[in-house]
Amino acid sequence: MQTILSKDGTKIAYDKVGEGPTIIVVLGALNTRKSGAKLAKLLASDFSVINYDRRGRGHSTDTLPYAPERETEDLAALIDEVGGPVYLYAHSSGAAIALALTCHLPKQIKKLAIYEAPYVLTDEEVKDAKGYYRQLKKLLDAGNNDDAVALFIGHVGVSEKQIAAIKRMPMWKGLVAMAPTLAYDSEVLGEGHALPTAQLKEVTVPTLVMHGGKGSPAMAAAAAALSKAIPRSELLTVGGQDHGVSPKAMAPVLIDFFK
Repeated sequence: MQTILSKDGTKIAYDKVGEGPTIIVVLGALNTRKSGAKLAKLLASDFSVINYDRRGRGHSTDTLPYAPERETEDLAALIDEVGGPVYLYAHSSGAAIALALTCHLPKQIKKLAIYEAPYVLTDEEVKDAKGYYRQLKKLLDAGNNDDAVALFIGHVGVSEKQIAAIKRMPMWKGLVAMAPTLAYDSEVLGEGHALPTAQLKEVTVPTLVMHGGKGSPAMAAAAAALSKAIPRSELLTVGGQDHGVSPKAMAPVLIDFFK
């Protein structure tokens, strides 16, 4: 583990494996840098791979008040540390951070790959996302972190029976510890998680937009909309995968795109 300081003094922890051009992995909700370790190992023969703990997770610290811009600064500081330009691979809400950084520092990004960015397209979906965020904040403000995690995983489609089973697993304690960062994931996606069409037009680097062949129709629709809005993009369906894409499925796709 290595650490850097972000612009506001927050300590950001990261791991580096492999040799070659640098890929930075930006993960989504309730993930630490360890979540990307298997993918990094598969890429390490071709690339130098950086997995990092987003602020408030793992071994990274946090500095309040939170703003989505702070996460962009964290990623920029990491690029400064390892040396750019770099490739970016972002999963789920991590895509919002990667997209914002790419607009802000396009010369530091060679190519961008994003998988199942959870933006929404319809007025009803925007309304639902706003309601979810209000409920989430209410739970977090009350210190009810267990219910906040349950709310999130239920919101993304996990059944009550599955939630009850997860609560009995050793991993539950770690998820609850990261509960406050669930608000961050919602905030980086913007109000109502609506597709940021104006911002996407400013993404000028080659971009691979992906979704899983076994994923939800909403994710497929969001990926298609993202690909249409980003000027230099291509759309790819990763066969046989859902939102929790397998490292073995993702690694060859990234190697092909980034080489």
